[in-house]
Amino acid sequence: MAMTNEHEALTDPASVAIHDGDARDFFALLKPRVMSLVVFTALVGLLMAPGQIHPVIGFLAILAIAVGGGASGALNMWYDADIDQMMGRTAKRPIPAGRISAETTLAFGLFLSVFSVATLGLMVNWLSAGLLAFTIFFYAVVYTMWLKRLTPQNIVIGGAAGAFPPIIGWACVTNSISLESIALFAIIFLWTPAHFWALALFKSEDYGRAGVPMLPNVAGERTTKNQIVLYAVLTALSGIVPSIMGFAGLVYGAIAAVLGAGFIWYSIQVWRMPDGDKKMIPAKKLFGYSLLYLFAIFTALLVDALVTKYFGLVA
Repeated sequence: MAMTNEHEALTDPASVAIHDGDARDFFALLKPRVMSLVVFTALVGLLMAPGQIHPVIGFLAILAIAVGGGASGALNMWYDADIDQMMGRTAKRPIPAGRISAETTLAFGLFLSVFSVATLGLMVNWLSAGLLAFTIFFYAVVYTMWLKRLTPQNIVIGGAAGAFPPIIGWACVTNSISLESIALFAIIFLWTPAHFWALALFKSEDYGRAGVPMLPNVAGERTTKNQIVLYAVLTALSGIVPSIMGFAGLVYGAIAAVLGAGFIWYSIQVWRMPDGDKKMIPAKKLFGYSLLYLFAIFTALLVDALVTKYFGLVA
């Protein structure tokens, strides 16, 4: 009930001193770091897809996907303003900091949602637009409004939202969903739990203060560490699937295997970390490596696609 009251207070314009906000505040609402990952993985899906797309249409497609990803971030910040003010890493976001109103954020997020989906549908195809609309809905409603505050498996199920961009990029070219695009989806989907649970381990006090049921706060550190190792192994295996399926080359497969082995190694260091360790250095290292892993995997996929599809060479 207290959390509900705080949420209502933050959405009441008379409750806090609100400034108009400037361009930097609106840009912050888009969660630019998350949006950059959305853009990059969608671009890889688009370039790996069989067939061709006009460069201008391709650019508009990626722009629309980026705007849709930003819309999801804005809607997330609108609804999560009450818990954002309780957590050290989010307290300076535009709404809890009083730089922009909740109402403005909601209107901004809804406008960008409609604009991005309509643009993608009218300029590219309606399958990709429908997938983008579903992604925005899944992140803003299913994850943010429901799963995040309900279950410690929030990030497992909710991770699907962040895994859709390569499928959307693929659909922009082919107007279809294929096993190959689902394999790209699986890499991100399986990567998400280990990535976020590593963060949750060294930010557990933040999540506990905000009342968010992250796995370390509900099931304890040992269970979380076991789950991190499990998902690290699944992520490493999913990373080599594109090579096994034949839509990425052997060089990519070797790179993915090495990166996956690193992911497992860092997860084992977290598993070996004593329960109650206040420094959480292995968890912080795993969190950093997980970001590097996903970027490197999709970079390798992108290079493979450019080499094989656009330069006619075998990677």
